[in-house]
Amino acid sequence: MFTKPIRWKKLGLFLKPETEKWWSLTHAMIPTPESLGGGLFRVYYSGRNENNQSHIAWADVDLNEPFKVVRYSDGPILCPGDLGCFDDNGVTPSCLIDLENGEKALYYIGWNPGSTVRMHLFGGLAISKDGGQSFQRYSRAPIIERCITDPFLNTAPWVVKSDGEYRMYYVSGCSWLHKDLPRYNIKIARSNDGKMWQRDGHVCIDFKDSSENALARPYVIFEDDIWKMWFAHKGAAYRLSYAESEDGINWDRRDDLSGIDVSNTGFDRDMIEYAAVVSYEGRHFMFYNGNNYGFDGIGLAVEE
Repeated sequence: MFTKPIRWKKLGLFLKPETEKWWSLTHAMIPTPESLGGGLFRVYYSGRNENNQSHIAWADVDLNEPFKVVRYSDGPILCPGDLGCFDDNGVTPSCLIDLENGEKALYYIGWNPGSTVRMHLFGGLAISKDGGQSFQRYSRAPIIERCITDPFLNTAPWVVKSDGEYRMYYVSGCSWLHKDLPRYNIKIARSNDGKMWQRDGHVCIDFKDSSENALARPYVIFEDDIWKMWFAHKGAAYRLSYAESEDGINWDRRDDLSGIDVSNTGFDRDMIEYAAVVSYEGRHFMFYNGNNYGFDGIGLAVEE
């Protein structure tokens, strides 16, 4: 069933945080690309301020050789929410798609500090009605809150269109082992409009064994008549993995087919995670984060 694995060539640290900007002193976390055409991609990411709070911004990059960053946004396009809301301590992008009504939907992670546990994470939605020039929250509440099948954190939504519906692959908490250590896997939700979601608890990617605690940032594409997913998994530290599916619902996991691992030195020697894979002129490109969840920025790898 599995397609030929992609062999990746790393090109190093590609997109760095604008450390002179108050909202981007560190990190360029969770690259979320949007194709602008002609090899140009807008990569949404989150940088952090002096209080370690995430803000969403973007950079335009050119994947025509020589690959380069063209420009950065003038400022954040989405800031932390109102005090007491689910995203009052930070926002991080996870997916951007065009809805059927012409709106752009920016799905994001909302950060909120906890008390009995370290943090709360839920998925939010911001909408653009001007072609991506600006975004406003669809709701100050999360679009995937706790429910009977998902009583813990619910976050990192990745949304695709398929068979007349929207499908969301998202991170769902299973438990907290202690205050600082949640366990979470990857589930699926469905929607008719990309805004209101139904969940039944179906697990797409589960833990391979008891040593694994985190399955993060599902990134899903449909290619060569197969659904393909890249995701991060963590025992001691994050690594990247890969899975395929014929129907987008039932998945076969193959860690050995991710085609990429940590480096011996540099910004991604300790961990590698949060992959985003795009295609241009018959070639695949991967944006990804490294040590400390993207502290130094975003790496780029190309298909050999």
